[in-house]
Amino acid sequence: MNLEWFAGKRILITGGLGFIGSAIARRLAGVAELTLVDSLIPEYGGNLANIRSIEEQVRINISDVRDPHSMRYLVQGMDVVFNMAGQTSHMDSMADPDTDLEINARAQLSILEALRHHNPEARIVFASTRQLYGRPGYLPVDEEHPIRPVDVNGINKAAGEQYHLLYHQVYGIPACVLRLTNTYGPGMRIKDARQTFVGIWIRRILEGKPFEVWGGGQLRDFNYVEDVVDAFLTAAGDPHADGQVFNLGSDEVVSLKELADLLVAANEGTGRYEIREFPADRKKIDIGDYYSDASLIAERLGWRPKTKLAEGLKQTLDYYRGGMEAYL
Repeated sequence: MNLEWFAGKRILITGGLGFIGSAIARRLAGVAELTLVDSLIPEYGGNLANIRSIEEQVRINISDVRDPHSMRYLVQGMDVVFNMAGQTSHMDSMADPDTDLEINARAQLSILEALRHHNPEARIVFASTRQLYGRPGYLPVDEEHPIRPVDVNGINKAAGEQYHLLYHQVYGIPACVLRLTNTYGPGMRIKDARQTFVGIWIRRILEGKPFEVWGGGQLRDFNYVEDVVDAFLTAAGDPHADGQVFNLGSDEVVSLKELADLLVAANEGTGRYEIREFPADRKKIDIGDYYSDASLIAERLGWRPKTKLAEGLKQTLDYYRGGMEAYL
């Protein structure tokens, strides 16, 4: 990804201390003028360790995207907003739907209102999710697949992305939506499974403990975080992305058991896992097999993932092996 377009631009990253937001910041550090906004609420994944290598090159604002007054101030003068802030836990969304609504829907509307009134020319790229498709009616899932979420998180993320598209159509705000599949890599939450189940697998294998694989036969695709960063930067810098929705995904489709075997192999063949039945509460919102058709973003913007799953898992293990304590 050529970073020349970003040189000297003012960039706001919501959820900027989180997994993907901080990865974008690390890529743009020293190139653009960066402001990272994050609530640092423990459940949501923000971690100062994610920016320790660039902390002198960014401005950090500890505030919550649910505060419209903060966002009104923060969006002013920005050239690009990477809107990464969100509540990602599917189970938390079911246990506390009101909070999920506040973060994933109502706060998104506030951010867009702040842009409409104070900076309508800023480009915004919204991090959405494959979760809003629900249980696939066909595979691979393309952008024309029906939206039929199986949990509160998926419903609210669908609302959040529709707000972005509406504000583009009605007010001309240059907005784009990227629907992420399973993303992994350095900076991901590993203390629990709130962000992704791969995180807790990473933690337990490095602690020398067995990890649990629920089911095992479900098919999934995965993107390494640096490839996802490429997609966000590409979308931000290309007017052809305006008003569009794109799936991210991979042609490398594996079962969860195959993923577990790849993780053990990436850990120099060391590690154990146990295949278990899905817990009843998780089974109700499990989507079964899922993998994306990401051909549209390849055709329109030229993005394709580059990192093979085996290599990405190795790099992720190496990262946490060198400093896991900051993430626990």
